[in-house]
Amino acid sequence: MKFLIPLTGIALLFSVPTAWANAFLDHTEPAVGSTADSPVTEIKIWFTQNLEPALSQMQLLDRHNRPVTQNQATVDSSDPSLLTLSVPALRPGKYKVYWKVMSVDTHMTVGNFFFSVRKSR
Repeated sequence: MKFLIPLTGIALLFSVPTAWANAFLDHTEPAVGSTADSPVTEIKIWFTQNLEPALSQMQLLDRHNRPVTQNQATVDSSDPSLLTLSVPALRPGKYKVYWKVMSVDTHMTVGNFFFSVRKSR
């Protein structure tokens, strides 16, 4: 009986892993590290969990770490795991996407990735 209580505690600890999960990057458009051959006018990031819209943000920086746009990122109303940012048609060059999101379970995660644009219209 003495061993039953600790084992029950361990079982409970591992039975609810999603309660402690964070919203991690799942995939992006443009893809992480990719080179786009057509104009990019929107950045999309999908996460592994739904996001808290008021506390989730994204910023696009050029190769000199200057913001490309002052537009605010939005969480998609039909897919709350998707964060989007509208940007002007990007010129050739390397870009950095910085994101900071809060999942609906109140865990904050941050990250960044790069992509390049080869040509534009």
